[in-house]
Amino acid sequence: MSILLKALHQTAACDPERIALQGAGSTFTYGELDQTIAESALCLNALDIRALGLLANNGLPWAQADLAALAANIPLVPLPLFFSPAQILHVIGDAGLDALLTDQPELVESLLQHAAIRFHHLGELGGLHLIRLQGIGVKTLPPGTAKVTYTSGTTGAPKGVCLSLAQMESVAVSLQQASEAQASDRHLCLTPLSTLLENIGGIYTPLLAGARTCLLPLQDVGLSGASSLDVGRMLQSMRACEASSAIMAPQMLHALVAASANGAPVPNTLRFVAVGGAPVSPRLLQRALQQGIPVFEGYGLSECASVVALNTPQDHQPGSVGRPLPHLAISFSDTGEILVSGSTFLGYLGQEQPMQPWPTGDLGYLDEQGFLHLTGRRKSLFITSFGRNVAPEWVERELTLHPAIAQAAVFGEARPHNVAVIVMRDGYSDLHVNAAVQMANQVLPDYARVSAWVLADAAFSATNQQQTANGRLKREAIQAAYADAIESLYQEEINVVF
Repeated sequence: MSILLKALHQTAACDPERIALQGAGSTFTYGELDQTIAESALCLNALDIRALGLLANNGLPWAQADLAALAANIPLVPLPLFFSPAQILHVIGDAGLDALLTDQPELVESLLQHAAIRFHHLGELGGLHLIRLQGIGVKTLPPGTAKVTYTSGTTGAPKGVCLSLAQMESVAVSLQQASEAQASDRHLCLTPLSTLLENIGGIYTPLLAGARTCLLPLQDVGLSGASSLDVGRMLQSMRACEASSAIMAPQMLHALVAASANGAPVPNTLRFVAVGGAPVSPRLLQRALQQGIPVFEGYGLSECASVVALNTPQDHQPGSVGRPLPHLAISFSDTGEILVSGSTFLGYLGQEQPMQPWPTGDLGYLDEQGFLHLTGRRKSLFITSFGRNVAPEWVERELTLHPAIAQAAVFGEARPHNVAVIVMRDGYSDLHVNAAVQMANQVLPDYARVSAWVLADAAFSATNQQQTANGRLKREAIQAAYADAIESLYQEEINVVF
């Protein structure tokens, strides 16, 4: 039996009235959840489903469907709400889905009809519409696949990362130990459950600890689309839920720090806020801690079942992403690329087995105390025409520390100086951005400084294919979209920093 389901069953037996999941206006006690999962698993097994898709907003039905699929031993394929119609159809065919659970049946029906995919409704399961898909080619998943999480990577077509239950549970157990999760905790899910980190850290880890997870629709916690955030709503939901833990993307932490600096009270119930998914400025983390926000930076990737390293209350090294979790091992290639063994995926769907240890594509090192430090991405590292190596993530962290800059993408391969495409926050001007670039340049060496910049037309997001689901920039896509503007910076020196 799975470690997770066994722990849930034991809590249900010892304390059946304890609340496991808290939604918008309803709850599941541990006793109710245990029974519901068993009943839903029986229903799914009776339908002989090969691979089950899940397209739904955050909420109790999402968690119920996820846990029921685990209990039924049916591979689950979460579909992010921000995926484009083309990406959703790609996943359906790529994973060979023969059933789909959704809270958006009209959208799904429209997509299926447009793609000439036959379907029929099987009724409802846990508040979600269950749709049977017909004529989808059978795909062979690696043996032991419990979940296929799709990562958009650097191309438009998402790649399916196949994970076993044991791999995901290893991470969940390590996170429980690292975060000191306990039965009195209340975890508030602030990011989509279709994101592997929130799925494991926001549902599995609290259930292992006998804790409560607060599952509200994304709009209720202030998140809309792939990148729009209402920090007031986020704070309101944190207070209403009396959240003790949460997972945030760097931009969410930035917004929280800015709100706190402007007088918005941070809930005193918080004890553990994990931040990751993209590089985080050390100065932002320092400001958060100074304002009483208990933030801990971590690092991970889908191919390693989410978290690889994490700072904790016991072991915290500013400037690092923490010590590697105990269930895995870290090594490095000759070029400094981080290699992970002990918790890697079963393979990309339809491709050969992955390399062991897994090359992450990230550059870094372990310090003398065993803390992992990131220095950049192997593929994004560029060399200026003066022969200097620049990790753009480092420069971008400094730029986005200023409240005027929401996002930044830095380029300079084979050029005499670096330039940036900048997403400006509402309420600021070009002068504010220019001042922000100057401030960043003051703490950067000359070869890493930004000498010119151009404003982006829109935020980098998964919707416009300029950002991955976990917040990494798609540099090639951004560079292609702003090729003419970038070239003009070199030719005409527009927006030169003064």
